[in-house]
Amino acid sequence: MYQILLYLHSYLRYFVLGAGLVAVYRAYVGWTGRRPFSKGDNAFGASFVGFMLLQLIVGLGLYFGLSPWGLKAVKVAGALKDPIVRFFGVQHVALMVLAIIIAQVGRTLSKKRLNDTAKHKTAFIYYGVALFLVLLMIPWGIWNPYRPLFRY
Repeated sequence: MYQILLYLHSYLRYFVLGAGLVAVYRAYVGWTGRRPFSKGDNAFGASFVGFMLLQLIVGLGLYFGLSPWGLKAVKVAGALKDPIVRFFGVQHVALMVLAIIIAQVGRTLSKKRLNDTAKHKTAFIYYGVALFLVLLMIPWGIWNPYRPLFRY
């Protein structure tokens, strides 16, 4: 079960990244080009947040029950001295949850703005910050060279 969730969590990142890149791009082009806020803009924002929430659900399954670097590892005395446990057990989880909150707040605020330019600008800022945090906290092999991009 651990391997299945780990593979799912690993490959879902590309859906998050794809939807996030498109949402940020559309928001930027809409903002700078003063385009109307369309259903497509809203749909890509929703897919970005939706994929992030799905990723969170799978990640929490790993964190609270199955992962050797999850909550059980963090509880061990001195575990935060280990950089891998610290990354996966604390930093990765905390900043990814923060990214999801930022993206969701940005989507909600952008829908409430009165004019289209303000909607795009709000979406661009919030989605951009959320996407930056996601890119920062994905284990690209920088933090753990034994976790390549396409394996697990």
